[in-house]
Amino acid sequence: MTSTHSTPPRFSRITGTGSMLPARRLTNADLAADLATRGVETSDGWIVERTGIRARHFADPSQSSSDLAVDAARAALESAGLQADEIDLIIVATSTPDMVFPSTACIVQRKLGIVGCPAFDVQAVCSGFVYALTVADAMIRTGTASKALVIGAEVFSRILDFNDRGTCVLFGDGAGAVVLQASEVPGILSTDLHADGRHVEILCVPGTVSGGKVLGDPLLKMDGQAVFKLAVGVLESAARATLAKAGLTTDDIDWLIPHQANIRIMQGTARKLRLPLEKVIVTVDEHGNTSAASIPLALDVAVRSGRVRPGDTVMLEGVGGGFTWGAVLLDF
Repeated sequence: MTSTHSTPPRFSRITGTGSMLPARRLTNADLAADLATRGVETSDGWIVERTGIRARHFADPSQSSSDLAVDAARAALESAGLQADEIDLIIVATSTPDMVFPSTACIVQRKLGIVGCPAFDVQAVCSGFVYALTVADAMIRTGTASKALVIGAEVFSRILDFNDRGTCVLFGDGAGAVVLQASEVPGILSTDLHADGRHVEILCVPGTVSGGKVLGDPLLKMDGQAVFKLAVGVLESAARATLAKAGLTTDDIDWLIPHQANIRIMQGTARKLRLPLEKVIVTVDEHGNTSAASIPLALDVAVRSGRVRPGDTVMLEGVGGGFTWGAVLLDF
């Protein structure tokens, strides 16, 4: 006999957000003073004009990516009304892991006292959180997981060349996290991920460990003009592709939360999508570029400030070294 009962569709929804910023806050003036001791000249005006950044946070030497991730995760769990032992999947997006291995996700798992669930890292640099959220959504939809912690955590201050004012003024440290839960009501509406390895050299840290020594250069290198040129175009295309998959248009977007890299890139993307700047969540001025942490950090700030509310349609998107890019469209 054929059953008349059908299984309800399975989706995923964000049910909690959290973030963590290290205590040490450096204004542009603070950073300029530090750089001056190295013979590197910059100023608040120079940095603000080119990037929109006014301050960033740097981790204490004793703090690792997993430490920041755990604090953000605990805030997200509290927001979702869950205990850590209810989580059955942990994904950490990071380019600055605690160790070569095991994954930062496994270290977070231990610090949270969770045993048995899958835990792994995703490495897509500044697109990492979008990639991780997409993977978690797919695992929940297929029934592999029901309650996931998706975290972006970085200590980029450890890989900056403080003799290069073009890059060292851009980045900061921090972590952001969300709880993603199975739901019969759609939350994640659509996603769109891409990469183009032909552009590896424009944003990279070309070093590795070999024979107990660093082989190559372990500090960040970036061709800023090349990144800018690519970023605005691919962010627009990913946003439009994600909207098309969901059968929506830019008019349906309540909030755009882009990767917080540079205010010019964010403004350029909004213009191409014909979105008013009032719909763009901006935290780059206070956080700098926190790579994989920037989108969940900005989302948590927007939620806790009362801007992003239940029922809002939100576009998340990022670009990063690889060259990687992608977008996630969700109903909050």
